[in-house]
Amino acid sequence: MKVFGKSTRIQWLSFLTSMPLIDIAINHVLYGERLFSDSRIWLISFPLIWVIGLGTWYLHVLYEDWVQRKYPEIRESGRRILAKSLVVFLVMTPAALLIFIGYDWFHILGYELTELDLKLGVLIGFAVNLIFLTLWEAIYIMEKHKESMAEKELLRQMSLQQEFDVLKSQVNPHFLFNCFNTLSSLIAEDTARAETFLNELSKVYRYLLRNNESSLSTLQNELRFIESYFRLLKTRHGEAIQLQMEIDKRYDNYLLPSLSLQLLVENAVKHNVLSKNKPLTIDIFTMAGNRLVVTNNLQRRTIKGPSNKIGLDNIKAKYDLLRQRGFQVMEDARSFTVVLPLIWNSGIDEGQWGHRQEIKQQTNL
Repeated sequence: MKVFGKSTRIQWLSFLTSMPLIDIAINHVLYGERLFSDSRIWLISFPLIWVIGLGTWYLHVLYEDWVQRKYPEIRESGRRILAKSLVVFLVMTPAALLIFIGYDWFHILGYELTELDLKLGVLIGFAVNLIFLTLWEAIYIMEKHKESMAEKELLRQMSLQQEFDVLKSQVNPHFLFNCFNTLSSLIAEDTARAETFLNELSKVYRYLLRNNESSLSTLQNELRFIESYFRLLKTRHGEAIQLQMEIDKRYDNYLLPSLSLQLLVENAVKHNVLSKNKPLTIDIFTMAGNRLVVTNNLQRRTIKGPSNKIGLDNIKAKYDLLRQRGFQVMEDARSFTVVLPLIWNSGIDEGQWGHRQEIKQQTNL
């Protein structure tokens, strides 16, 4: 917050750049051509006008601060401009006349007041203060606009984080819902495999909890998690499920919504028939244009299992919140394919990745 009465950098610059010209103009009105031949004007009158100008300028700064504090909002610009305009017309411009009256009163360097000098004095005072008024007000409005935009962006980011956390909170119940169904089936079929499955589940779930703390994850981390998750699926389904990955290493540090791959693999298992004779094959590979493709052969279950309809909608919603285009779902008679845009660290709109981490700390989300 600006300290009352403390001039800004632009106010100082406007004074230092304009005052020499103003000083010369006033002295030219006062003494005419003598300005260029009488050294006393430069030694006496020029510094005197400078000191008077400095005092007048500082009073203008104080009044500017007072008006801005009284009418600080952009919606109050009309009142603020009116208040500033009144002081220009009623105070600052007439004050310029005092220079000419004072010089005449004290006969400084032989000056005598004329009607033309008064008119020129009013013109100079009005023009100078109008320039200051316009410049300072324009800068003030731009700064307030930036503050307003920053506040709106912060609120948008906080809202975005809240929506993202709601989506993240859906993932764990979705994961557990399906795993417990699987575990229930295994207990009835093979208790030894059920115990192995439970051990793998505990490892994977710990990894899931850590990874789900972040809104975004690197592709490298997502692939590591999928390898762990696939071991869990192999415990349940054996050779009935296959996973193939072909990843260009240059995409390792690209980002995507956390646990997207887990949701896609989980949905593929849930909606398709798995058997040794007809294994479910899931392919994950990168493509040009920063795209990750997850595809599986399509062999739909005739009887659909219970579902809370999270997976694809969850991923799409996250990409929508991130304002990232390119998420696609494609299906034909033989395969089901999802295309995930990979996001470079600097490619998130308005620095959302960094903002989101700061917001999370500030709001303890």
